[in-house]
Parts: sequence; structure tokens; C-alpha cells
Amino acid sequence: MDTITHTLFGLTLYGSVDKTGMTKTERRALLFTTVAGSQIPDIDVISSWWDTAGRYQMWHRGLTHSVFLVPVWAALLAGLVRLFAKVRGWSWFVIALIAVFIHDTSDLFNAWGTGYFEPFSTMRITFGTIPIVDLVFWALMLGCYLLVRFRRGARVPHKVYRTVWLLMGLYVAAQSAQGYSLYQDASARYEQVALSADFVPGVFTVIGKQGNTVDLLRGSVFTGVKPLATLTSAEPEQADLDRLFEQNPKARTLYEWSPFVVMVNDEQRIGLYDPRFYRNGQSFLFEYMEKKRL
Repeated sequence: MDTITHTLFGLTLYGSVDKTGMTKTERRALLFTTVAGSQIPDIDVISSWWDTAGRYQMWHRGLTHSVFLVPVWAALLAGLVRLFAKVRGWSWFVIALIAVFIHDTSDLFNAWGTGYFEPFSTMRITFGTIPIVDLVFWALMLGCYLLVRFRRGARVPHKVYRTVWLLMGLYVAAQSAQGYSLYQDASARYEQVALSADFVPGVFTVIGKQGNTVDLLRGSVFTGVKPLATLTSAEPEQADLDRLFEQNPKARTLYEWSPFVVMVNDEQRIGLYDPRFYRNGQSFLFEYMEKKRL
């Protein structure tokens, strides 16, 4: 998910806690714990500062997003609030644990995916059933805030926020069920299949690869899917690929990171791109080199 969504997750988690009897210091510590816990796995973005081997694509949403690191991040945050806010108790660890877990797990559902089981597995897990920026999440969380803000006393605030978490969970379940249905249908026709959720709820792009042909189909379980584009993957010589990876290390990283790629081998260049991010005739995840350098 994007940074704004993760921040809203943290604020909504803060709102869902019953703060009756909490001191001002405890409330501030709670706000820090929920928001920081909702952001801390993305600390991996700083790895781009020293990346000289083109590995950032693998490092981002890699080890820092591992489910095995969730208690480590939670312990760090609980330690910080204990040190600076002088608050004690296992509840701070539990809240931090929930915040980090929500971040790591929610990122599984979009096309980017995460290294959820690193370091024991380098596989990128991606369901592709929720867009990276999901306006349904935004609408639910912002609507909840406005309801609590302008109708004080009408409802118990933390119960309203908990209801929103329930609604978001049901939304994810509905999206995933529809995406799974489309994925299963496509799996009967293609060797490899991937999903990418559209901004419109219930609409998906199905990417299917059969041999050297990659089809992009868009639609829903209710309307069916219709052809969007057909891409042809070239077959460059292994020696050319080795030279590409040597000259452009990001190409090797993209090759490892993507479920499958489309190869380009024309008169000007050799390269590869991830078809899940193919829009308006091109993919923004495209790595190549000019053939004059071969």
C-alpha cells in the first residue's frame, strides 16, 4: 500500500483503542506506536542510498516486511515508548505487533507483493487483488473520522473505528474471492497467470502467459474479461541476456523479482519488462540497454 494508506491504517488503529482512563502521555505514546508501527517496515527505502548493484527492487518490501520481523519491530517500538514516555506493560508490544502485522500483510494483496517469508524464502508473494492506492480504504477511514468528529456522543468512537476495520476486512475478502475466481479461470488457459487490481472495485487485469505470448485481459466476474492487449516476448540469445545483466544490473533484479517478464529484442535494444504494470503501450518497470553497447 502507499504511505498515505499506511498512515491512515495507523490512525484508524489508534481510534479503535478504548482510551478511557488514559493519561495525555499514554495517548501520545499510543499514537506514536500505531502510526510508527504502520510505517516502520518501509524503512527499507533508505537502502536506495547505497544501492550500487541495482538490487533495490529486491530490497524494498523484502526482509523488513518479513512476518518473522514483526515481533522485532514491535519490541523496538515498545522499548522506545517505555524509554521516552515511561509507560509499561505488554499492551504496548501487542499494539505495535498489530500495527506492523497490518502493514506487512496488507502489502501482500497488491501487485508489488512482499518478501513475507524472508530470509527463509526469497519468493515475492503477491495476490494482486487490491490496488496499491485503494480509494475504498480511504473513503471508509475518512468517513469514519468525519462521523466521529462531527457526531460526538452519538456513538462510542472506538467501536465505530472497529466497525470500519470489519468493513475493510469484508472488502478485502470480497475482492480476493473475485480475484481468485478470475485467476482460476485463466489458469486453465495459460501456463502462468498474474493479477493486478484496478482502482474500480471488482475490476482486475488478468495477465496470462502462454509460450511467448502474453495476454492482458480486463474485467470482472460479473462482466467477464475482455482482451486489452497482446504482447509478444522475444527470445534473445543467452549471451545477450548475460551482457544485459552485466551492463544493467537492474534488469537481473527485475527478472528475479517479477512472476514473469516480457523480453524485448529489436534492432535498437534488448531488455525486459513486467507486464503487470503495462499501461498505454509501455510498462514503467522496464530495464534495457542499447544494442550498440553489445
